Amino acid sequence: MAGQESARLALRLGRALYRASYSSNNALSTTLHRINSSSSSSWATSRVPFLGCQQWRFYADLPPHSVMSMPSLSPTMTQGNIAQWKKKEGDQVAPGQILAEVETDKATIEWEAQEEGYIAKILKPDGSKEVAVGQPVAILVEEADAVAAFKNYTPGAAPAASKPAAPKPPPPAAAAPAAPAAPKGNFPPHQVLNMPALSPTMSQGNIIEWKKKIGDTVAPGDLYCEVETDKATIGWEAQEEGFIAQLLKPAGTKDIAVGVPVVVLVEEKEAVAAFASFTAEDAGGAPKAAAPAAAPATPAAAPAAAPKPAPAAPRAAAAPVAPGERIKASPYAKKLASQAGVSLAGVAGSGPGGRIIAEDVNQAVASGKAGPAGAAAAVAAHSAGAVIAPAGASYVDIPHTQIRRITAQRLLESKRTIPHYYLTVECQVDAMLKLREQINKSASAGVKISVNDFVIKAASLALKKVPGVNSSWQPDFIRQYNNVDVSVAVQTPVGLLTPIVRDSDKKGLAAISADVKSLAAKAKDGKLQPAEFIGGTFTISNLGMYGVKQFAAIVNPPQAAILAVGSTDKKVVLNKAGGYEEVSVLTVTLSCDHRVIDGAMGAEWLQAFRGYLENPFTMLL
Repeated sequence: MAGQESARLALRLGRALYRASYSSNNALSTTLHRINSSSSSSWATSRVPFLGCQQWRFYADLPPHSVMSMPSLSPTMTQGNIAQWKKKEGDQVAPGQILAEVETDKATIEWEAQEEGYIAKILKPDGSKEVAVGQPVAILVEEADAVAAFKNYTPGAAPAASKPAAPKPPPPAAAAPAAPAAPKGNFPPHQVLNMPALSPTMSQGNIIEWKKKIGDTVAPGDLYCEVETDKATIGWEAQEEGFIAQLLKPAGTKDIAVGVPVVVLVEEKEAVAAFASFTAEDAGGAPKAAAPAAAPATPAAAPAAAPKPAPAAPRAAAAPVAPGERIKASPYAKKLASQAGVSLAGVAGSGPGGRIIAEDVNQAVASGKAGPAGAAAAVAAHSAGAVIAPAGASYVDIPHTQIRRITAQRLLESKRTIPHYYLTVECQVDAMLKLREQINKSASAGVKISVNDFVIKAASLALKKVPGVNSSWQPDFIRQYNNVDVSVAVQTPVGLLTPIVRDSDKKGLAAISADVKSLAAKAKDGKLQPAEFIGGTFTISNLGMYGVKQFAAIVNPPQAAILAVGSTDKKVVLNKAGGYEEVSVLTVTLSCDHRVIDGAMGAEWLQAFRGYLENPFTMLL
């Protein structure tokens, strides 16, 4: 008990120190995910969300850059070990490339880049252990020639940007910039909790249901709410104790970006009432509308009780770039523009050298001056699905679910970036069907084996026999997996999900059948956990039960192949004796990434697969 009380006092002391530093420096972030006695942000000037981690940007004596922090790669991850960096200092980085392998509390997960640039400095080398989520681990710059400036950079040394700037004359009231993201009013000590990244690929989420209401007590492990992510509906667990003072996003709110304030937490129940009028703007999560031009100040204005530092003059915005010129924008500004569906071409930059920053994008979107992304507004509207319906037409607009939206993005990316080719074979499955019938009639089996269970088993063994298909394309190498984890496509009311049968090559038909049934039920109920749908090495999509004879599926990146399984049909063939006989034929099509799997390798895999399926007893050897 004494140890717990000491930890609690240390936690509260850390919060008090944070609030003290906050009041003396309005440039610090208003959002506090989690404060502990070891955290330090005295060298940071601003924070922006980065898929569950934090970034800090500096513009002073150093070139423009981003400080990348340890991300949260699983919902319960609080720290991680850097197993291996896949990029070294000076290397170019593009979205989707692997930055490092991070050992979390669940597994070793690849950390994918979300922005382009060059690695200027690695702050935590290979083998660094217990790196807290949010702790700086690397520096990213936009230009290769800026890398050298960070040769001797260390996060512990305060940059020149942290020095107080010389006071500047106050700007005219009409041109006053938007207020910084700081709490308004006199509110008791509190924490503003942001929408977390509950899966490695989550960038936004929908609040399905709040499990706590205003005034409720919260303890570590309690559920704040259920959040619909891009993969499943996941419970958001509390990490600290306290009381719910305000819910900034009601149940049913959709498309809440990671990092947006959603709930206010206080330590004492008596403080709850003070937050009845607290809004997202008070939390720094909503832009404040521009104030109308103020009348000139009169000489008889009352003197202030204490002098206040004059706000810094806003940077002069550069003119929008001419058509054909390169648009200079920060990675975060590009991300905001992409999410808002607007073009950066008409946005004036106020950053160094006319660079477009996040504030410029937010102002352009709020003012309505930002044009839609694309060559023309009509093209953008059409591509977004804003098709004008014929007069008198009757229709229903069905909102996109998170899962369907992300699936659409990934499939479109796959078709655009992966060179697909397709191989189709017919498998005579009479022996397999006969064995299946015998197993299902057996009273000792206790389970019903499906054709799909045999397909998964045969595919898994073929992947061990031809391991080149059990691989993925990486920018500098092809990664060949030793484990066989088969993703099985499952249709759900909210979209397509691919839960994973782990180590399927080592499991029997009964174990595979049990796994598939359990995972499919969880997928349809929206209860899949990240470990159950992240990390497959090969995918199987089966439409045979719908009577589809043959189809070609789209490769599920970063995997290199997907098997499309059609229906089993009767066919008359020429037998070895020279006569004719009727056989059962199953048609399958293998879609391959030609960068990883050559045609001969794909054919070899199909030959092995067909051999196992046509002679199912060989799967026992």
